[in-house]
Parts: sequence; C-alpha cells; structure tokens
Amino acid sequence: MNQRIQELMQEADRRCSETRGVYDLILANLIVAECARVARATPCPYTSDAMRQQLGHTWDMASSAAGREIEEYFGVR
Repeated sequence: MNQRIQELMQEADRRCSETRGVYDLILANLIVAECARVARATPCPYTSDAMRQQLGHTWDMASSAAGREIEEYFGVR
C-alpha cells in the first residue's frame, strides 16, 4: 500500500472519531477527493514549447473539468 493511501486511512480514522461516522464511507470520500485533486494537478504532458502554448490552456481546463466530474460522479464535495 502506498504512503498516500496510508495517510488517507489515518485521516479517515481521525474523522471517524471526530464525527462518529462510518470509516469506509469516509475513506472512500477521501480517496475520491484525492483522485479529483490529482486530475486537477496533472500537468500538460507535452514538452514542446509550441505544443504547450497551443494546448496548455485547453489542458488546464480539461484537467479541472475531470476533477469536477470525478467529484460529481461519486457525489463527493
């Protein structure tokens, strides 16, 4: 299991004790939120300056939309 999953499990433990919530649901929400964050933060993969200039803004918009769609699909905000 990677370090980030372990950190999310610890966060779920903390939140569960604070809110008396269901651990699995909290952990699932944290994982979905993390996936959305990664989608938003994914940089444009093109190394050519011309391609980055041409696609950079479009890529940023698509990354942001992907993060939003992930959250909406799973009902996480």
